Amino acid sequence: MEFDLIVIGGGAAGFMTAITAKERGVRRITILEGTSRILEKVRISGGGRCNVTNASWIPAEFIGNYPRGGIKLFESFSRFATGDIFDWFEKRGVKLKIEDDNRVFPVSDSSMDIVSCLERSAKEIDIQVSKKKFVRKIIKTSSDLFQVFISDDEYLFSKKILISTGGNPSGYKLADSLGHNIIKPVPSLFSFTCKENFLKECSGVSVRDLDLKILINENSFSCKGDLLITHWGFSGPGILKLSSIAARELYGARYKFKLIIQWSKLGYSDLSEKLNQLRQFNGKSNLYNTRPFPYITKRLWIFLLDKMNIDKDKKWAEIITKEREIMIKFLMNDEYQITNKGPFGDEFVTSGGVDLSQVSFKTMESLICKGLYLSGEILDVDGITGGFNFQHCWTSGWLAGVAIANSLR
Repeated sequence: MEFDLIVIGGGAAGFMTAITAKERGVRRITILEGTSRILEKVRISGGGRCNVTNASWIPAEFIGNYPRGGIKLFESFSRFATGDIFDWFEKRGVKLKIEDDNRVFPVSDSSMDIVSCLERSAKEIDIQVSKKKFVRKIIKTSSDLFQVFISDDEYLFSKKILISTGGNPSGYKLADSLGHNIIKPVPSLFSFTCKENFLKECSGVSVRDLDLKILINENSFSCKGDLLITHWGFSGPGILKLSSIAARELYGARYKFKLIIQWSKLGYSDLSEKLNQLRQFNGKSNLYNTRPFPYITKRLWIFLLDKMNIDKDKKWAEIITKEREIMIKFLMNDEYQITNKGPFGDEFVTSGGVDLSQVSFKTMESLICKGLYLSGEILDVDGITGGFNFQHCWTSGWLAGVAIANSLR
């Protein structure tokens, strides 16, 4: 069988490419998914809610959320960005909402609305979708067709090919076989394991908008974000963001590094004054009953006092200058030894993939193999948590779909 376009990978980027190309006149399109489920990452993302995109409207600011990709993405997002995908889904009957942190979700809080919309859109315009069709090999023939092998005796031909296999190694192997350089993929967006004594007693405690820092050898990486303490260590949007920023360095350090948490949002002078006021006006209160900041829960404050080796039953009036200085040090620069990634293989994104210098970001066509297009996570592009990775899938998929349609006219 001969197709105009074969899409390898039934995820967000693959469906967006196929639908866009079909709506612009490409006739014979099939999506080949190697597993038994299509759009699986869409379905499970955001705890089953699907963080569709992020409501950051200015491309120049938007690209700052991608540790890998950078300036190359500026041109892409100038053509198709947050507002466009917002429109795309709403015109197809999926109402979206913007939450306080700018993350965008379906109003229903169900990822199945996104999955169903993509499936329905593909079906209505007669795009074939085949599951359990694992592509083993691609050969470009002398007549400029692609021969796509599912097995030795089962193959298809196509004028154009899109590889959108996400972080699956199979896609990297196919791209490599067609001449591309692959930047070694490593995990990104993951939690941290920490074996600090008694930290697990604070499991479930979250603190918003903290300054966080990673120290690896002589390098440091910083961000501001929300922190969640878990029974194995640390998670939350701020930790995931840090893991993304430093993904390649963390891999090189075998995930052994120091995490610095700044519990205080005040500078040294203001924090010192705050503690002096507690001594003056709350002198008769026990330390554990009166916390310096309301956002530090009682459980967390007792843990920190124990870590400081300061008696939690002491009165604030009994605090000596040395103990006050220890409090300031810990509240401004609390250090933890991280021993590994989170224990559940929870990384959702990879850093690495097809070398960006080998792909046109106007069309998503390979500069190495004419007629081959790449979109989504197979490229060496990854964003922080908050909808940025899906936006890259929608954008690169849309660009590839438009370019394929224009090329086949």
